[in-house]
Amino acid sequence: MVSEQFQKTEKFLFGFLLFILIWLPLPLGANRPWAWALMQMSIFALGGLLVLIDTKVVNRLWSKYRTFAMLWLAFLAWQLLNIIPLPAAFIDFIRPQRLDYLEAGISAHTSAWASLSFDVGQSHIVFVKSLAYCFLFFITLSLVNSSKRLKFTLVTISAVGIFQAIYGALEILSGLQYSLVFRLPVSHIATGSFVYKNHYANFLLLCLSAAIGYLIASLHIGSGATTRERLRRFLQFWLSNKVLFRIGIIIMVIALVMSRSRMGNSAFFISMTVTATLGLVFFKPRQKSFIALFISMLVIDVLIVSSLFGLKQVQERLEQTNLAQESRDEVITDTLPLLKQFGFLGSGGGTFYTLYPQVQNERIQHFYDHAHNEYLQFALEFGVIGSLLIGGVVLICLKHSFSAMRNRRHPLPRGTAFACIMAAMGMALHCSVDFPLQAPANSVFFIVILALGSISRTLKIARPSRSQQE
Repeated sequence: MVSEQFQKTEKFLFGFLLFILIWLPLPLGANRPWAWALMQMSIFALGGLLVLIDTKVVNRLWSKYRTFAMLWLAFLAWQLLNIIPLPAAFIDFIRPQRLDYLEAGISAHTSAWASLSFDVGQSHIVFVKSLAYCFLFFITLSLVNSSKRLKFTLVTISAVGIFQAIYGALEILSGLQYSLVFRLPVSHIATGSFVYKNHYANFLLLCLSAAIGYLIASLHIGSGATTRERLRRFLQFWLSNKVLFRIGIIIMVIALVMSRSRMGNSAFFISMTVTATLGLVFFKPRQKSFIALFISMLVIDVLIVSSLFGLKQVQERLEQTNLAQESRDEVITDTLPLLKQFGFLGSGGGTFYTLYPQVQNERIQHFYDHAHNEYLQFALEFGVIGSLLIGGVVLICLKHSFSAMRNRRHPLPRGTAFACIMAAMGMALHCSVDFPLQAPANSVFFIVILALGSISRTLKIARPSRSQQE
């Protein structure tokens, strides 16, 4: 009875995790204080309930994912170093600019204690977000503990992306003046329920990674087959729900193109092509259905469908990109002196917003609250050490995914590993020119996909049945 009750409760918690993924992008990508506060409360509540029903979960996660736990804890502790009050004499020794900054404020600084962060309020916000992301990572590692749940998670991420794609495309094609979500003005560029087109494009990239991974996970296991068997599989494919899934991918690609995001589109096509090439090299045995899938994506999604929905406009934007007209590169140049000053300890989470106006070039007329380069902003706010700590989590997940791609023979771990590698590669490209991780919905989906990639290496898969098909 206890075991049955435990399984029901755990199943409910897994459903709650999927529910968080479903609603999170709707309130403007959760990029509003009330939305990310609700996200944090949901994740903390989920983690607390998981520990209550399974008192051994922490020990189990520590023994299995000790390296991940140490990296996350070190990253959080590194952030706390910038937040906790320290003696002013110590601050003066470590970072005298901080005391100068306080004394230059409205009222002179008279306290004997201060924090290293140049904006303690913003650093607190970033710390609580980071803590929620840490909880989410380990919750995913704990709850996604079967092949069935792994598939459900991939399908949920894909379904959310398909919904966003349909919504974003219909807003443009229907000629609405104001969006159905929060009544924001609608232009000729698709943004879905997001505000910023590049956040929307990056979100679709993550969902496309999961969708393509799921399709790979659904490929037939087995080597040769007779002509009759191939015909049977072909008919089964067109009569199954995989066709709807394939159509959903096409719709997401259309919406991605309609976002007119230069790097969003470039990151998708580059990451998909490179990861598919890795699949051709490492998948053993090599499946003809895998090759057919990506030939169809290149021909149908890229050459035919995308060209009908504005791929040419995206190409023109890429061709017309001129560094002389762009100010993002000047933002990076202006920020480098700050990085030299605070690159070791970091200036504190969320402090780019506070520090950049002090060094902003007079020629830059736009307001920048982010660096348009996540590597630079992370290095400035968290320091090189903090950035390496959280970067280590991503690299280990990629290592596990590469291991699954090379060594697992079942399509499910292969497809999941493919999704993780493609998402990480696309995110790495996009982060070089923008700030996609500043949208909580994007960060959450990316963290979940990274956790799934790590799971793919060791997850036990039931013996495949003969009913699996292409």
